[in-house]
This record gives sequence, C-alpha cells and structure tokens, in this order.
Amino acid sequence: MHEWMGDNSHTPHIVVDTSIDGVHVPTEHIKDGKIILNISESAAHNLKLTNDAVSFRARFSGVPFDVWVPMQSVLGIYARETGQGMIFSQDTESAEHVGRPEEQADLEETRSRPHLTIVK
Repeated sequence: MHEWMGDNSHTPHIVVDTSIDGVHVPTEHIKDGKIILNISESAAHNLKLTNDAVSFRARFSGVPFDVWVPMQSVLGIYARETGQGMIFSQDTESAEHVGRPEEQADLEETRSRPHLTIVK
C-alpha cells in the first residue's frame, strides 16, 4: 500500500494505537490514544517497513524524533489526498468488530479530513 500510494503521488499516513507496548512516538501529538503519522519519503527519513515494525526519523514541531511502531499497533493506512486506504485487524475478534459503528466513530475522531474505506 505504501509503495502504491507513493507511485501515485499520494501521501501515505498510518493510524497507530499508542496503547500497544513498544510504541515510541512523541507523546504531545497523541490524541485519544492514537496518532497519525505521515510516512511519505519526504517526511519519514530512513523509513524501514518490516514485518515487525515501522521505524523512521521525522521532525515534530521542528524537533527530530526517532519513531518506532510495532506492526501490531498499526490500525490502518490511508492516502491523505483521497482518504482511501485499509483498516487492519489484529486478530479474529477485532476483525469482527471493524464494521461496528462505534469502532468507525473512534477512527473518525483520530483524523481530520481523510476518509478510510473498508476493503474486504
């Protein structure tokens, strides 16, 4: 998804659940237990996307910060320009809840303009 968004001149953003152990993000930018991170090549320097984690160096309010996000904390990815993307389920139980209105309302509160689309 990240590569496809970049190839199509879109800006990829990920939604991260900061309550998961091991998440290392600037705490002043966390809202309602979540943070949205721009992982475009221009914003995320030395970006590494592995099966275990997303890591990169970025500036937050002008201050450099090394971000480390375990993959299980990534709730979704979307393109800023279109709002289209994917919501990830972590296990069978959470996959059953993805379509619930209260789950979608929680995700709506974490982002400003973009709109996620559930892909089945």
